[in-house]
Amino acid sequence: MSTASHQPATNPVAAPSTPGRTAEGEQVKAVADTLVLAYRMHPAGITRIPEGTATDNYAVVDQAGRRHFAKVYRTREHLDLERASVELSEYCADGGVATARATRTREHDLIATRGPLPMSLWSCVPHTATGEGGLRGARWAAVGTAMGRLHSRLAAHPAASPTLKPGSAVCDVATARDRYEGLILAYEQRPRLGEFEAWSLQATRERQALLRGVEGILASLPPLTVQILHGDLSGPNVLLKDDDAAAFVDFRPPTPRYVAWEIARLGCDPSSVLANGVDGWLTGYTDLTLAYRDANPKASANDLVSSLRVGCAAVLCSTFPFSAPVKRPHIVDAALESYGRARHEADLMLLDQLPVLGEALRDALL
Repeated sequence: MSTASHQPATNPVAAPSTPGRTAEGEQVKAVADTLVLAYRMHPAGITRIPEGTATDNYAVVDQAGRRHFAKVYRTREHLDLERASVELSEYCADGGVATARATRTREHDLIATRGPLPMSLWSCVPHTATGEGGLRGARWAAVGTAMGRLHSRLAAHPAASPTLKPGSAVCDVATARDRYEGLILAYEQRPRLGEFEAWSLQATRERQALLRGVEGILASLPPLTVQILHGDLSGPNVLLKDDDAAAFVDFRPPTPRYVAWEIARLGCDPSSVLANGVDGWLTGYTDLTLAYRDANPKASANDLVSSLRVGCAAVLCSTFPFSAPVKRPHIVDAALESYGRARHEADLMLLDQLPVLGEALRDALL
């Protein structure tokens, strides 16, 4: 989800249904009807914006000119989990963490379920852009401070208390090896491969060959903290306003996860790694972790020092996005292909210099 204010110009709300109406027009009409029924909002404009993993997203302008973000769920099957995600975001906002706020329905619910479409409605964070590829300069420390506050708040979440678990359990190399083998077989059985499919097959083979090294990385990890976290803290889910972190968005349901992995996932945003170069990126990543520690004094030094090794191991065990043409071909587009290539290049670059990078990070933190 993105609540950035850089939205395309809004279009008029769809008119009443006609025989020639498109499916998109019907969807916009259903969004408008849900806004009226569930929120007493008569929208002046509704515009489709990039979809989420399991949602259709819309920029909404109400009659007073205020901007909102509508997140339409494609199925009602897992609304209990979606509601838990919104509740986690609200929990963080109530603790002073920078997040977008959900608008409650007429029945004071976080998700509208009685209208034509299941939907959550959010306030827009004005004049922002996502953090994907945008971490540079003072933004590194700003994001580290905001993430430290986020994790400090989530450490007190009633669903689970922070605990230590073996770092070696961050990812399962045996499962990753099986998935890579299955993916290679699936590609090799195809009569022909497109350009991205051929690249994905090559990258998959490279990743598979690196798994023995991942086993060594995992064996070197100390016990690490597991607690309730955001769950999907990547560049697109961090909104930046100038050099400040304005909001975290698109939370997942409260689930205990490794702190070190969430730090690395955001800090090792592939576009930011490539844009800064290894040396510039390491300076920024160090600034992020130092600011994180200042904002979250109870954070374990092991989590911070081990974060790069955790990030490398976890990413190398992941088949995404190489698996997309086989498992989810409908999501493959130019943006995914560009992300996949950047992620693979950044991962190999960091892995190649991991010992040097890890030692430099340790020296800065300890």
